Amino acid sequence: MTLPADIAARFAAVAPACDFWSVRVMRSRAEYLAVTRGVAEPVALSDDFGVMVTVHAGGGLGYAATSDISAAGLTRAGRAALEWAQRSAGRMVAPLPPRSTNTIHHDHEDRPRIAWDAVSRAEKFVRLKAQSEELKRDDRIADWSTDLSFTDEDSVLVTSSGDFIRQRRGIVVPGLSASASVDGETQTRTFGRGGVIRQGGLDVLDDVGFWTAAPRVADEALELLAAPNCPTGEMDLLLAPDQMYIQIHESIGHPLELDRILGDERNYAGTSFVTLDMFGSYQYGSPLLNITFDPGVVGEAASYAFDDDGTRAERQFLIRDGILQKPLGGAFSQARANTSGVANARACNWNRPAIDRMANLNLEPGSASFEDLVSGVENGITMETNVSWSIDDSRNKFQFGCERARLIKNGKLGPVVKNPNYRGISATFWRNLKGLGNAASVQVLGTPTCGKGEPNQAIRVGHSAPPAVFADVHVFGGG
Repeated sequence: MTLPADIAARFAAVAPACDFWSVRVMRSRAEYLAVTRGVAEPVALSDDFGVMVTVHAGGGLGYAATSDISAAGLTRAGRAALEWAQRSAGRMVAPLPPRSTNTIHHDHEDRPRIAWDAVSRAEKFVRLKAQSEELKRDDRIADWSTDLSFTDEDSVLVTSSGDFIRQRRGIVVPGLSASASVDGETQTRTFGRGGVIRQGGLDVLDDVGFWTAAPRVADEALELLAAPNCPTGEMDLLLAPDQMYIQIHESIGHPLELDRILGDERNYAGTSFVTLDMFGSYQYGSPLLNITFDPGVVGEAASYAFDDDGTRAERQFLIRDGILQKPLGGAFSQARANTSGVANARACNWNRPAIDRMANLNLEPGSASFEDLVSGVENGITMETNVSWSIDDSRNKFQFGCERARLIKNGKLGPVVKNPNYRGISATFWRNLKGLGNAASVQVLGTPTCGKGEPNQAIRVGHSAPPAVFADVHVFGGG
């Protein structure tokens, strides 16, 4: 079998004469298994293998991608990248960032406790069908499904400076869904609605409680059918981690992307209310708000040692004690903006260039237990599991809907309510953060399909967060 490292070595032999070149080789093999209403779906398999060549020449930058990994194909890609670099020379929006003089050699493969293929595909289907039977525990469950996806990703970055960076990892995304229906009304409960994503193997499914979650998911779907609608009003809002992660993603992560702040995404994914002069002084949230860029968290969806430009990744505060510190900008965007950033130049695949992307963006925990958070709320509501979101094109005003909520009265959890929603403005919302769960309450979550860039790049992002309480939030019901 041809390995990414072999392809990188093959390109080095035919690389064009230029100031600098890099070749990024990626192989991604994926497997998707699903059981829908008790019936096994056809297995979906993919094996994607290709190369991205980047060239610096005369102050210009060019790149070209190919799936032709023969010597002739790699030669053509190198020549095409060189031609683009020559055309862009003298027309770049900023000088290319200087390259490190330190040669890097990094070869790492994450080895899970239990490999994905330690259990046969047939046995995986047996277990998924058992989960499916647990979901169909009542005649009112009208639609139900369970699924697993696994991706084995192997990437190698080699440069003309002698760098060799290999990173291999597995990514697991489990799913459960139960929809209960009666008298024309349907309520759906899921296992995180795609937010449960980890690096690892079959061990992930035990760690996140996947194999025991089906009865709870089905029971809560039935419970929602009988629940009253969410009330409307201003109140304290306690968000569970599986809603916090998308709140962080949309109203902190995307606004802090440096290329977006510089205007690159305005005609597609929007701009940002954040401006360059805010860094170092802007009060993004209350003093409880501490957001870290941390690609070193074991098992989180976007953990890595080096980004796709070869920059070493390190834990850094983006927001500390509520004050905005750094943007999410890789080396090229940092050179454009003349500011510091982080190692987050990332590409979703071999046929896309690296751009500024979120990686592991985490909310640091506080000191309160979940029970402490509830006891501090006189009139409020707790919400779980995102179901819908809407945010303006500057990533400022937002509205989110959740699957499930419970009222809180006088420090005690009350009845379940359905169709809960809330809305706010980023600055006001985060400055009203008044309570954070402790380290024991943190959940590691994320998304496998964050979209950005033209052509589009869907990439995985990790978020860990505790539950959090916000004061004076506008809450309302839907239907």
